[in-house]
Amino acid sequence: MIDRHIRILMTVDSVGGVWRYAMDLAAGLRCEGVDIVFVGLGPVPSETQVSEAKALGKLVWLDAPLDWMATGRAEIAGVSEEIARIARDNAVGLLHLNLPSQAAGIDTPLPIVVVSHSCVVTWFAAVRGTPVPPGWAWQRDVNREGFDRADAVLSPSESHANALRAAYGPVSRLKVVHNASSVEAEPHSKKIFAFAAGRWWDEGKNGAVLDKAAAMMSLPVVMAGSCVGPNGQRLQFSNADDLGPLPYSKAVALMQCAQIVVSPSVYEPFGLTALEAARCGAALVLSDIPTYRELWDGCALFFDPYDPKSLASACAQLSGDAQLREELVAKSRARARGFNLKRQAASMLDTYVHLMDRTFNLAAAEQS
Repeated sequence: MIDRHIRILMTVDSVGGVWRYAMDLAAGLRCEGVDIVFVGLGPVPSETQVSEAKALGKLVWLDAPLDWMATGRAEIAGVSEEIARIARDNAVGLLHLNLPSQAAGIDTPLPIVVVSHSCVVTWFAAVRGTPVPPGWAWQRDVNREGFDRADAVLSPSESHANALRAAYGPVSRLKVVHNASSVEAEPHSKKIFAFAAGRWWDEGKNGAVLDKAAAMMSLPVVMAGSCVGPNGQRLQFSNADDLGPLPYSKAVALMQCAQIVVSPSVYEPFGLTALEAARCGAALVLSDIPTYRELWDGCALFFDPYDPKSLASACAQLSGDAQLREELVAKSRARARGFNLKRQAASMLDTYVHLMDRTFNLAAAEQS
């Protein structure tokens, strides 16, 4: 336990993986005596999400869009001011901002931790192989300002940290803190099917390639997740068994039963589903991208994410070879134990305490 009271403000959204990240991290931090004030942006959360957040801390939801859902910078212009106000009203000691843009221009004496979970600029580089289009250039500018304003910038993987440097140039005070998972590593009987979960409306999740591969496979392919995005994006499956959006608990239950879990993504700053699947004892079939090689090399079968035949072949090989499955499951479970909430919370808390101590000492020096 920490030897003094710490209260932080942490931004969240209800759309993507940031919600799961924030809830799991908050649970770990509360075990260390940290109080959390969640500030949400974007689409309103479900009743289940609201209950989950309120069980861990205070929840304030702003009527403001996420930066990647905005059409221009003017739409998010008031976000930093609102965050600073809520921080003052709730006497927090540090800001943990899960979008770099939220730190741009913020007026606060508090230390700021910015976490880059993903961004439009690195998404275009990975998915389209192009710079961000001119109409989105403001995203690069506001994120750059957020990085420069932050006292610490965190990335969930070294691969994403490298992508940030390639997209934005040098980023000061950048370090890697891996994500973690609260999924229980309990043994479950396996059924013969491959499972995949994601926001399939997102082109970076590469659902179309998995659907094409499903047509080539005798192994049933079950997919969970939304196929309709908040800005009208849409993907329709023809060959896989599409279950649509599922509650988190049901998606985890499917991973616990699945013989194989597939992630076909071409853009993953971390890839929480792969970690959850490993903890569930599923064999991993992963796209051959830098993040997955960094985190899971030697623990999974990899495939060319642009080749449905490569994906289908990897699944067939793994499904037909029980010994290989057992070997990879054992290795991935061992690797997954390193991505635990206690380690993540301890690393984050070290960062918080260091920054808060530095801020306190600087303020004391200025007054002396």
